[in-house]
Order: sequence, then C-alpha cells, then structure tokens
Amino acid sequence: MRIGFAVPASGGWATPHNQVEVARRAEELGYHSVWTLQRLLNPADSADLTYRNVPDPLLTLAYLAGQTDRVRLGVAVVNMPFLSPVLLAKQAATLDRLSGGRLDLGLGLGWMPEEFAAVGAPMERRGARAEEFLTVLRTLWSDEVSRFDGEFYRLPPVRMEPKPVQTPGPPVLLGGASEPALRRAGRLAAGWVSSSRADLTAIGASIRVVREAAEQAGRDPDALRIVCRGAVRLREPGLPDRRPLTGSPEEVRGDMAELAAHGVTELFVDLNFDRDLTGPDADPARSMSVAREALEAFAPRG
Repeated sequence: MRIGFAVPASGGWATPHNQVEVARRAEELGYHSVWTLQRLLNPADSADLTYRNVPDPLLTLAYLAGQTDRVRLGVAVVNMPFLSPVLLAKQAATLDRLSGGRLDLGLGLGWMPEEFAAVGAPMERRGARAEEFLTVLRTLWSDEVSRFDGEFYRLPPVRMEPKPVQTPGPPVLLGGASEPALRRAGRLAAGWVSSSRADLTAIGASIRVVREAAEQAGRDPDALRIVCRGAVRLREPGLPDRRPLTGSPEEVRGDMAELAAHGVTELFVDLNFDRDLTGPDADPARSMSVAREALEAFAPRG
C-alpha cells in the first residue's frame, strides 16, 4: 500500500510556509504523494469548524509543484458542480504540465447546500451531470478537436492546448459514498477516494461495490486505485472504543495494515480533521510539531 500525506489545508496552520515544509519533508522521506482538499465557504451560523481557513487546493498544488520534484500532487476532492468542465480541464492540464505530470485529480459531487446556492448550481441530478462532465474533460485532454452535445454541457468543435503531460490525462479519482457514486467510480474512473466521514470498519463493502462495477463494465478491477483519506488523530495508546486511525503511531500503523488487507491500495495521512490541530483554539506551532512527528512515524519503509 502506498502512503501519502496531506499538507496543512484547514485551520490556522494552513499557511504557505507550513505547506511547503510538509510537502518537502514528505518528499525527502519517500512518501508517494501529498494532498489538499476543497471547501469554498461555510455557513455563517454553523458551529462546525472542520473546514475553517481552507485555501484553494489547485493553486496550492501549483505552488507546491514548484517546491518539489518527485512527489505526486493530489486533491481530494474538487466538486464538479462548482466549476465548468472546460475551466477545470484547462486548470488541471496546466497544473499537470507545471508539475511534470504529477497530478492526481480527485473529483466529487459536493454536499453543502450553501455552497451550491453561492455558486448558482443545482443540487439535483448531480450524478448525471458528473458523467457528462467527465466526458468533456477527457475529450479536451485527449482529442485534437473536441466536440460534445449533451443534456447539460455542449462543446462546439474546439481545440484545447496545451494538453496534459499524462495521457490520456491526469488520473481521475471519484469520491462519494452512495452506491451510485461507488459504481460510477468503478465504471468511469481510475479509482475511488474515500471521505473523511467514511466508516473505515466497513470500507471493504464499499471497495467490493467499486470493483464489481468495474468488472461489469468490462474493466480490470485490479487496475483500480483505492485511495483512503486517513483522518489520523494521534492520541495516547489504549483508548477505550478506539476508532480506526486514532491512537498511538503503533496502533495507527496496525489500522493501516488492516485497511490494506481490505483492498486499499493507497492511504494518505490527513491531520486536517483533528480538531486539536485545526480548531480555533489550536496553536499552529504545536500542530506543526505533531505533523513532523507523524511524518516520521508513518514514512514508507523499505
């Protein structure tokens, strides 16, 4: 199982300096990838501060592309309803070229009504829109002349240049937890990426749905990437009723091995969902100290 690490992406510690430090150290330690996340905005009256102070993920990755040489650059996830497929195709192609072909593009459907209202996008029929969105991305990345005439999107004959470095384009990983979303990932994407809210004790069932959909579509399920967002919370060992990926480094490594046994092919350590590190009362200096500890503790071996 390949191991990645999320840069600071939410809360007071999500600064360019800290992001560069984590990305560079991850590359030095042999991590496969570094990751960001997307949150456009939050309801003003919400008590949920999980997504506070979140920078744009693609601009962040573009900056990190110039600060690193080898490590892959992932986002989990950009929500398709918030952008036109043409704009995202151009952004992703440019980022892939800036990074020398290192982009992994996670895409999702979104879930927060306030974000949909703010961007003027409907929440209805997100799945059907997503399938056309993916088709538009791929023709723009791959075809000399692109054209598409769908229910939601239309391309007259057009050319998009420059193309991405990776062919037929950056790998697309689809998020989502519902059965239609899981099956869509198996049918149409390079793989599936789990969310921070996923029940990791039941991830094997979700993976089976993704793999089954791929097989039914005539695809090789063993070629799919199954990426787990590892919402790690480092704590004292031996906690009662311990959740997966919460506890000491030794306990968390054991959980990682269990996830690999269930079919996870990649996992990235993500500390951005630990309120002790990202909440309004968190000390950014302490949060970075924990990140340095985690980088060393979970560095790939061998």
